[in-house]
Amino acid sequence: MSEEIRLMKGNEAIAEAAIRAGCGAYFGYPITPQNELITYMAINMPAKGRVFVQAESEVSAINMVFGAASSGARAMTSSSSPGVSLKQEGISYLCGADLPAVVVNVARAGPGLGGIAPAQGDYFQSTRGGGHGDYHTIVLAPKGVQEAADLTYEAFSLADRYRMPVLVLADGLIGQMMETVKFPVPIDPANLPRKPWAVGHQARDGREANHISSMNLEPASLELEVLAREKHYDLVKKELCRYEEIQVEDADLIIVAYGTSARVSMSTVQAARAKGLKIGLFRPITLWPFPYERLNALAIKGRKFLSVEMSMGQMVEDVRLAVNGKAPVEHYGRVGGVIHNEEEVLAAAERMLGA
Repeated sequence: MSEEIRLMKGNEAIAEAAIRAGCGAYFGYPITPQNELITYMAINMPAKGRVFVQAESEVSAINMVFGAASSGARAMTSSSSPGVSLKQEGISYLCGADLPAVVVNVARAGPGLGGIAPAQGDYFQSTRGGGHGDYHTIVLAPKGVQEAADLTYEAFSLADRYRMPVLVLADGLIGQMMETVKFPVPIDPANLPRKPWAVGHQARDGREANHISSMNLEPASLELEVLAREKHYDLVKKELCRYEEIQVEDADLIIVAYGTSARVSMSTVQAARAKGLKIGLFRPITLWPFPYERLNALAIKGRKFLSVEMSMGQMVEDVRLAVNGKAPVEHYGRVGGVIHNEEEVLAAAERMLGA
């Protein structure tokens, strides 16, 4: 079967990409603005003989993911901001058990129930580990529907490769917008490599039963586990940092933005260049691991940085850590579900440049 091109909503494209990546089990609970995703899975997963369960709650859904992942299946859940908050304990359990899984957050405004419009106030929750204990998830931030599909498809391979959860963080606008998408050839879950660490398959594999748990009541032993996991995270940081750069080499000011904010900022760069202003864009694709080293290398004398976010300022803390005092860093944000536009981002950049 060859690649296919379709016109789809972001939520539907994420779901189709997950199915094509060999997702064998999906567990979720409805919440706006990602309901098209769970609806698509409800229709298409059973049709392919795969597991779909609308759980009684977000807490149940993430723990079902734990069970399916421990059996070796490619497992997934999706939700939106407050729903993902409810999943945090289960995500911590997945990390503590070193289990691969994919979690999609189509983010909305908060805090609390907030509103259903797009926002980026989940950055801290996503990149700092919103649950308890010392852990990380890989965090991928698409800028549009095609990349949302591509990153979701790849998320399953990354989760298996590093044996850890991968979070796809797409704000509500990306979930709701429609664009053309090119999909890869589907993977049959039956053709995926076996996972020797998984529970089950003992008789066929001729091995003793594996037991998977995130609990360890012996402090010295648990400390060794956490230290070993941190060493594993260092490997992920070394291998996986991704970003996109647009006209940064000669820039006097670099906008740092991801997701919908990056789309707006791309137009801002074009408008600035048309006015003779040397402004560039740095777009992190992996929010964790964050591309600290590259941003630090871009922080040369006389250059400035503007973090553009649909939040009160969260990623800006990572930008400041990366720049490490070598250049001025400021933040421009809109909240409550308001999406900034090209003109206001350009005005913020001009104020910073003194133009």
